[in-house]
Amino acid sequence: MTATAATSDRLASLLSRHFGFSSFNPGQREPVETVLSGGDAVVVMPTGAGKSLCFQLPALALPGVTLVVSPLISLMKDQVDSLVERGIPATCLNSSISADDTAARVAALRQGRTKLVYVAPERFRNQRFQALLSELDISLLAVDESHCISQWGHDFRPDYLRLGAVVKTLTKARILALTATATPDVREDIIKQLGLGTNGRPAPAVFVRGFRRDNLRLVVEPCRSHGGKLDRIRKILGDFPTGIVYCSTRKQVERVGQMLGELRVKHTIYHAGMTDEKRTLAQDRFLGGEVPVVVATNAFGMGVDRADLRFVIHWDIPGSIEAYYQEVGRAGRDGALSHCELLYNYADVGTQQFFLDGSNPEPSLVLTLWNEVHGLLTAGPQTCPLEDWGERLAATDNKITVHTCMGLFERAGLIERTITPGNRCYTTSLSPDGDVSRLKALLPAIEEKRLRDQHKLDIMVSYVHSRKCRHRFVLDYFGEPAGASGSCNHCDYCGYSAAVPPRPPTEDEWLLVQKLLSCVGRLNGRFGRNTILAFALASASKTVTEHHLEETPSHGVLKGESEAYLKALFDQLVTAGAIGLGTAPYHVASLTPAGREVAWRRQTVTLQWPARPVEEASSGTTPGVPAWKSKRPAKGKRKQARTVLPAPAPGREENRVLSAEEDRIFDKLKAWRREEAQLNEAPAFTICSNRTLKAIAMTRPNTLAALEQVHGMGPARIEAYGDAILKVLDDR
Repeated sequence: MTATAATSDRLASLLSRHFGFSSFNPGQREPVETVLSGGDAVVVMPTGAGKSLCFQLPALALPGVTLVVSPLISLMKDQVDSLVERGIPATCLNSSISADDTAARVAALRQGRTKLVYVAPERFRNQRFQALLSELDISLLAVDESHCISQWGHDFRPDYLRLGAVVKTLTKARILALTATATPDVREDIIKQLGLGTNGRPAPAVFVRGFRRDNLRLVVEPCRSHGGKLDRIRKILGDFPTGIVYCSTRKQVERVGQMLGELRVKHTIYHAGMTDEKRTLAQDRFLGGEVPVVVATNAFGMGVDRADLRFVIHWDIPGSIEAYYQEVGRAGRDGALSHCELLYNYADVGTQQFFLDGSNPEPSLVLTLWNEVHGLLTAGPQTCPLEDWGERLAATDNKITVHTCMGLFERAGLIERTITPGNRCYTTSLSPDGDVSRLKALLPAIEEKRLRDQHKLDIMVSYVHSRKCRHRFVLDYFGEPAGASGSCNHCDYCGYSAAVPPRPPTEDEWLLVQKLLSCVGRLNGRFGRNTILAFALASASKTVTEHHLEETPSHGVLKGESEAYLKALFDQLVTAGAIGLGTAPYHVASLTPAGREVAWRRQTVTLQWPARPVEEASSGTTPGVPAWKSKRPAKGKRKQARTVLPAPAPGREENRVLSAEEDRIFDKLKAWRREEAQLNEAPAFTICSNRTLKAIAMTRPNTLAALEQVHGMGPARIEAYGDAILKVLDDR
């Protein structure tokens, strides 16, 4: 028997005995054989395709230890638990493990009783761990989620940059870099940062498996409010009961979790702000099938292996196509149909813009923060969790900026940081030979990264508004041919069972479209959606008054229409390419060339028409006439026609005399608003208007979902003040 045949037989035996498979999945054999033959490799393979086996199987065939770098504790735990269940000696070393347990695991490594050890990149800060590596026979270094080493990737982590130096010391080890999402530029950067193909190493083999996942139904659903998003989740759960709801922030995770609880949906939550014990419990409950739904930030999911995930919902828009596709790729690992829906709200891009700004601070801010950190460390080393630095520094209240800058200071050699085993504390001290010029040399790259990240976010927004196949958009982005077929039959554009099929406007709707586009054109790219709608509706607006827009033609041309309906129509016209949006933070709107043609009715437009408000579509319709054009109920009947709030219709609250109890609550809300305005150094009316506070006092909502139904309480105000307002009501 030849050596190749013997190796093949041994791999087949290991594959069957330890993993229960009779053959490799497509794309697995080639990287495994490359590693076993002594070569390095970069593997790009979509989530669920079996990347982990590409290093787990060689670990069993090679002598010595396989060292696996993994960015998240949840990822390590899931894979180690799975390997141990299969009888494979594996362990992990991370900050959640006690000192005694760590010592026992290290002893097992020294004694050769462990084949795979998972570590976080931060572990390489520890000098004792570095000394341990020199004692071990490392046959393979597997860098999982290797896109984290690239500044051009969607999830750059400075600690991954240490791995280039580690590779130089492991001259006898094979190197295997793995990721689910990497554009050609990111793949090249991974190779460069790890030093593959240099220092005597041969050029790595690069394996890219297809990204197309035809069992994933890709959908973007415009939602005007949190209530609308919650309605979508409720409908999706009726057809697809098991899955993940991703949110951008920890606070949003807790709010969505609360709302699902109010709907009696069995679920758990997961985010990085929870203790290690709570995160572990949440992960175990979800993976063990105890709860069908998890609400989480992107801290949850890397390497989580639950084959029956039937949906992935994005409550907020992700920051890039890479992040989005990695997260939706966690659904449908068993090949069955799975639903992936992005609940899009115009305001959500602002959250990603906040993250982008925090990850790419201005050079002047970086230097200002360095002066503050230097001043604090001159008194001696500081030991505290990284989050605490955000409380100590005055130049910014963006903790993401602080996190980014501390990483920059360390990369520049200005500070030294070591992590304390068993907790999340870092001991930070000044480097003895620090030179601020090295920090200044890094700043141009930060600006370049800002531009790239902004481009990624812009492309993500383009995906939302795209008028072509969702799958084709993704494949085009990653540089993979989409094939001859122009329709995937698995997205909301190509169709599957769209709830609101796109259609051209009726004659009455044409007039509405032309009026709205006229308002956009009149304001000529100077204002965003809210101001344009205030102009069109002739509603009270400080911006309209300050700029004397009431003197501009088309002012009030849509007076009497529903603001919510016009917002939804505006978003549909953006999606259709008739209205163009500028960059953050203001997203000023202007007519596109196609929009001008539509405004003159020289070109048609196809939209998913939003539903008219209940009060306009209830009674009194005329046969053959759209419900929204029918005669409205008389004023005395409007209150009965509304079903959303048990209170007077918006716009009429101020005409009603408050009861004594309502007046007392109103005073408490005004006192809260006054304190909030002073704290933010902002005019009180920018927090909440009297009209809104009166409506809250009268309706007394007890949940965020109910509060959002109050006039003036949109998603942005709910995000900023919702919890505080409910607390005022609870304390009444």
